[in-house]
Amino acid sequence: MKKYFFILLFTATTACDTIDIYEKSKAFPSHSWKSNETPSFTFNIEDTTALYNIFFVLRHEDAYNYNNIWVNLSMKGPGDTVTIRREFVLANNKQGWLGSSMDDIIEHRIPFNNKPTALHKGSYTFTVQQDMREDLLEHIMNAGVRVEKAK
Repeated sequence: MKKYFFILLFTATTACDTIDIYEKSKAFPSHSWKSNETPSFTFNIEDTTALYNIFFVLRHEDAYNYNNIWVNLSMKGPGDTVTIRREFVLANNKQGWLGSSMDDIIEHRIPFNNKPTALHKGSYTFTVQQDMREDLLEHIMNAGVRVEKAK
């Protein structure tokens, strides 16, 4: 009986904690991201009363050669499509890698929007494309997006 109580308690406490709406990434099996590889991620927004934070998610090896990455991000939503080129800073001279690390793998969840934003009800598709001078970008493991309700 105690076993079932703890399972129920664990499920109830972890279920209430989550604020995630969507997170998905594309793995690059050879740990190389070609500029013509443009992973797309589609999700639906139902709650239009909430504000949302949007993140670019990147996982790379410690051997990644740069302290930044340039990415073309396209967002197709109800009624419009927006594409921007954006630089994401991944490291600095004082702190090293700015993401969380485990051994030689570094993961970044970098805010795309400066403040939480309202989204319209409907389907959204985000597409990411690396836009670095080096076409075969070595030591990149995953790239993706995360959308969550603002706290």
